[in-house]
Amino acid sequence: MRTLSKNSENYRRIYEGNEENRDEAYHNGTVWPFLMGGFIDAYLKIYGEESKQNHHNSFGDSKGKHWNAGKFLNPLLEYAEKFGTIPEIFDGDFPHKPRGCIAQAWSVAEILRVWNLVKD
Repeated sequence: MRTLSKNSENYRRIYEGNEENRDEAYHNGTVWPFLMGGFIDAYLKIYGEESKQNHHNSFGDSKGKHWNAGKFLNPLLEYAEKFGTIPEIFDGDFPHKPRGCIAQAWSVAEILRVWNLVKD
């Protein structure tokens, strides 16, 4: 979830460069994984049971019922499965290179918390 719309004139697509450039990008377009927690909470409150469907998650289980919201988590779950953690931030633009702290506790905690809401 980006901290700023790509359509904003202040959008910074990549977190790189000197300290000033990185500070400028930090809250102006980087993807903060922990924000997905609040997004999923809101999504479930709005769509509730109606958002359940058969959904293939990154762990290969396509038989159980999963919240449609799980599709938003899959890229982060796949990253965690591959690297064993989730970073602090990602670049705002593809390929969404990981940046900041390589293993951020609040990122991991929020993704695990909401994954437990959407899994069977």
